[in-house]
Amino acid sequence: MITGKRYDWLKWFAQLFLPAVGTLYYILSGILGLGETANVVGIILAIDLVLGLFLNISQVKYGKHVGHGDLVVEEAETGETSMRLELDHTPEELATKQEIRFKVKRKPKLRAL
Repeated sequence: MITGKRYDWLKWFAQLFLPAVGTLYYILSGILGLGETANVVGIILAIDLVLGLFLNISQVKYGKHVGHGDLVVEEAETGETSMRLELDHTPEELATKQEIRFKVKRKPKLRAL
């Protein structure tokens, strides 16, 4: 499983660098009359495809190790703030995860009675 900075670098390489190099070679080959345009661009795209598949598989595997939930924030008119966690997994399931991510959801102000 590819994670961290290595994953980020490979993702940049696959999504930006390789397509840019392939496009640049395609354009320059037309202007400068470079040969083997289809072969060179085809090889670049093939490498990019395989790298993209590996990155996608790694992302799916990593996602299985991540728990999710919401941090619900509610503010009363009195200025008091309350927070609660709404989990997408049971606490027992979360204990088996390597990472837990929460989205912050803000609720409209509660009116005092």
